[in-house]
Amino acid sequence: MSDLFDAAAAKNLASTAPLADRVRPQTLADFVGQQQLLAKGKMLRRVIEQDAISSMIFWGPPGTGKSTLARIIAAMTKSRFVQLLAVASGVKEFREIIEQAQQERKYHQQRTILFIDEIHRWNKAQQDGLLPYVEQGVITLIGATTENPSFEINAALLSRCQVFVLEQLTIDEIRAIIERALQHGFEKGQVRIEPAALDVLAHLANGDARIALNALDFAVQAHGSARPVVLTQLELQEALQKSHYLYDKTGEQHYNIISALHKSIRGGNADA
Repeated sequence: MSDLFDAAAAKNLASTAPLADRVRPQTLADFVGQQQLLAKGKMLRRVIEQDAISSMIFWGPPGTGKSTLARIIAAMTKSRFVQLLAVASGVKEFREIIEQAQQERKYHQQRTILFIDEIHRWNKAQQDGLLPYVEQGVITLIGATTENPSFEINAALLSRCQVFVLEQLTIDEIRAIIERALQHGFEKGQVRIEPAALDVLAHLANGDARIALNALDFAVQAHGSARPVVLTQLELQEALQKSHYLYDKTGEQHYNIISALHKSIRGGNADA
């Protein structure tokens, strides 16, 4: 009986999860972006497919697929997947994970992938604590960071990991992610988006898939239970709330934001 209740609870949780989680890719075939790493024949893809991965660090901007890629790797390599958020984890939790990983390795010959999100937030002592377990193969570490690992990750730990750079998603890639979410994240055919609105959302997401999906989800939720829904450009601009954008007046983001806002005003029409 408890299994039935657990299954019902899991189904309910999945249905109410944020859109980004509901449409999270489960395979490399559905993963959008990072073709410099994952195109057929690329080294990272080959080691994943051959179940020959080692510890690694994913470095890239927010919303580029770091945690999704870690989950896909765990699924494709039949590994046990454990996730830690660096800012919320403590010594007790880490020790429990290591103990369980040792048991799984000893009795079931199953590898544990420990995914640490925002690994740059772990201090030197915490990072040093990973070393023996990475070296012994008790865990395969996958760390994700938005900061340069050369400055934020201890040299000893970094030397035991392969660093892969994930690039900011292109406008076309964001558009593809939105279109996939419309197909798989809502009732079939019940949520649509005007072409100009799709273009605005793809531009203003600033290469961050999570921002695009959260804005889309919020705009749909604002309609309550009314269906069908056709989202407009104005609705998505309101859902995005432009104040969240990363702004650096002396760097590249200055020009990215100006370009994105310009495109939103003219609706993607180059002649407007």
